[in-house]
Amino acid sequence: QVELVESGGGLGQAGGSLRLSCAMSGRTFRLYTMNWFRQTPGKERGFVAAITLGGGRTEYADSVKSRFTISRDGAKNTVYLQMNSLKPEDTAVYYCAADKATTLSTIHSTMNYWGKGTLVTVSS
Repeated sequence: QVELVESGGGLGQAGGSLRLSCAMSGRTFRLYTMNWFRQTPGKERGFVAAITLGGGRTEYADSVKSRFTISRDGAKNTVYLQMNSLKPEDTAVYYCAADKATTLSTIHSTMNYWGKGTLVTVSS
């Protein structure tokens, strides 16, 4: 039974920072590319960031590039999303996802496992 548990969401201020964490259990963490998506009411879940198995390659949505950083810690089976220079438009529920593919994907339908999400609210 795979479980992905996000934490670190909450209220942030514009220009500030938050760090999200996602811990995986039930599977071998190093065998999965890890991803973050986000969703606002009435909109489709959108890609935010992804990181390869060993962490050697990352990919970001244009809207977060240079502000957000994805990383992973194999010893802790955890993937992180460091969010800097927050903007009100970053407000969303953020979801962690695990993908069995060895190449990065930005498509939510290709993900194998999902967390339940954590809400990030950015005030102006």
